[in-house]
Formats: sequence, structure tokens, C-alpha cells
Amino acid sequence: MTPTHQKKTFVHTTRGRVSLSSFCSPEDIETLAFKRAFGKHPHYNPIVSTKESLIRPAGGSDANVTIAATDDGDIVGFGILTYPAPGERWHRVGNQIMMEVAVIEISRPWRSMGLSAKILSMVLDHPLVEDRIFYMVGYSWTWDMEGSKMATMDYREMMIHLFSSFDFKVLQTNEPNVMLRPENLFMARIGRNISDDVRRRLKMVQFNMDL
Repeated sequence: MTPTHQKKTFVHTTRGRVSLSSFCSPEDIETLAFKRAFGKHPHYNPIVSTKESLIRPAGGSDANVTIAATDDGDIVGFGILTYPAPGERWHRVGNQIMMEVAVIEISRPWRSMGLSAKILSMVLDHPLVEDRIFYMVGYSWTWDMEGSKMATMDYREMMIHLFSSFDFKVLQTNEPNVMLRPENLFMARIGRNISDDVRRRLKMVQFNMDL
């Protein structure tokens, strides 16, 4: 995406002002600080725990890395939308058809301030939104159950509520990692311009059927 697609807004929280910036470039992210708030905890290992893990996808085709940062330049939240790797199941639906909301993460001290929904809104504010299938895969072993103090099924319902507000729907799949635990889930938003043929391919890939 070009710089014209970038958007920036500010949110005032009880901990201070936070800027939300979409379509961040690797250079944008490089100037920010990524502190230990996203590091490993005894019972929680975040998907993204280094600044390099944000910089890498930011350089990808059509990717949208949205960053929440303090006025001091500390990253306190982020979201990543990117294409799946060629070896992943969802790549089989078609080249550059499906894009994954790979992560929405908020630093523990900055949670319960509405940042998740605002970041997700900016992540999905994409010029290709109606020409792609956006999806998310929720694995409970990536959730911060200790920090949230929630039961896994309650956390699952929270995720469903968050993504459903952006027109995502829960879809069934026999993908082994999703099936590994009952709380895991697969959700997708199918763009209005997606053809019937692509919709058919998605259903077949959901259940690992030959195309």
C-alpha cells in the first residue's frame, strides 16, 4: 500500500494519550520502542515479542501493520494483517485471496481501554477489503489467560464478539490445530466482490478437500 492509505488518530485513555497509525512501514516501526511489556510471562508467550516481528510483516505486499504508541514512542498495542505463507492451508484458496489478522495485542497495563476494537477497525480499513477474504484463527495457547483472568470459553466469546462486530463469522473447519481444543476457532469475513468459485474453494479448503 502507498503512504496515501496511512491513517492516524489519537485516543485519550486514563493512562495518557495514544496514537494509532495504520499501514506502518518498517522505517516507522524502527523509530519506536518495544519494551518488555510484550515479553514472555510464566504462563503466556506472546505471538509477537520482538520489534523485528512487527517490522518483517510491515514490508509485505498489501500488509497493514497498525501500531498504538504513547507520545513518548512506546508501542503499547498493535495489529497485523498479512497474507498467509505459501505452505499454509489457507493459501490454497488462491494466490492473494485470503489475508490473516495474524494478531491483535495490547500490553497488559493498557488493556480494558477499548484499544483492541480501535486497532482492529484500522487494520480492517483496507482498500482491498471487499476483494479479499479476511480471516483469523484463534488458538487458546496464544491467549493471555493469566493476564485476562478469564476462563478459556469466556475468552473465546470475547474474541467472537470483537470480530463479529466487523462482520466476521465463525466457520467450521477440520484444520488440526483448530480442532485440537474446543475453544479454538476460525472466523472469516468474505468481501462482497469474492466470486462464487472462490467461495466454493474456501469451503473445500476448510475441510481439506481436493480442489
